[in-house]
Amino acid sequence: MTEAAVAAKPQRVRIQRRPLHGVLLLDKPLGLSSNDALQKAKWLLRAEKAGHTGTLDPLATGLLPLCFGAATKFSQLSLDADKRYLATLALGIRTTTGDAEGEVLERNDPDHITAEQIASACAAFTGEIDQMPPMYSALKHEGKALYEYARAGVEIERKSRRVTIHSIDIVAMQAGTVTLDVRCSKGTYIRTLAEDIGAKLGVGASLAALRRTGSGGLTLDGAVTLAQIEAMADEQRAALLTSPDRLLADAPELRLNLADATRFLSGLRRRVDAPDAERVRVYGPEDKAFLGSAHITSGELIADRLLTPPEVQALLSA
Repeated sequence: MTEAAVAAKPQRVRIQRRPLHGVLLLDKPLGLSSNDALQKAKWLLRAEKAGHTGTLDPLATGLLPLCFGAATKFSQLSLDADKRYLATLALGIRTTTGDAEGEVLERNDPDHITAEQIASACAAFTGEIDQMPPMYSALKHEGKALYEYARAGVEIERKSRRVTIHSIDIVAMQAGTVTLDVRCSKGTYIRTLAEDIGAKLGVGASLAALRRTGSGGLTLDGAVTLAQIEAMADEQRAALLTSPDRLLADAPELRLNLADATRFLSGLRRRVDAPDAERVRVYGPEDKAFLGSAHITSGELIADRLLTPPEVQALLSA
């Protein structure tokens, strides 16, 4: 390549990454995978380390908590948490994928279906139920996602899984569609739930739209879109992050003096005057000195996930 050609070639701008620690509540857009949304947010914030807390299909929108830096140590808590969705069902339409992206297999007239019938069908799937994972899912079989087999026309035998549907409430009904507010355990497939409700009604159904509105104690309140982040100045973007302890907001708080906090950060067990608990948020004497998570057994504080001293200092300086 000539010197002139090299000079004319656009130079790739190298982004200066920075250590960021906290949780970003992202309102994921339609058509973007969770990982694509994560990478875009990570690039916009110039973050060194980031991860999401459970996937949302490209068809779905809504709450996708993103963890940066030290917060990634607690991402499993959000992954394991109960979820809440607004699910819009297309009544009378069955598709190959169980949602709007698939080919239509069957059409039936749903005009005779009443709100009472829908409520009765939903009640049949409330509580602990066995649910069959759909072929169009990211579950793995011999190292490949099930949807890869499905696209190749191969059906894989699956085992049903136990999930809990805490509640299903009708939000709105229009011609041919119904929108449901669903509270459920992790691992629940809303597409499968839509198909099962449609089968119970005798007309079939598929998922027309899905929006996650809650994950554990987190909601869309304060969530931002990628477009909003992109429109912000750099210092505003970093200020969107909240402390990693947001992921443990439903756990009781325990505050240690400086000496005990230092020992706790080194992994040593401490005697505390507190009741037994499966999980507690542990802090040092300063207001924002989040140290990590622990459990208490017989008056003994035992660390589960710890921040490093530099990470604690970063939170104090934020």
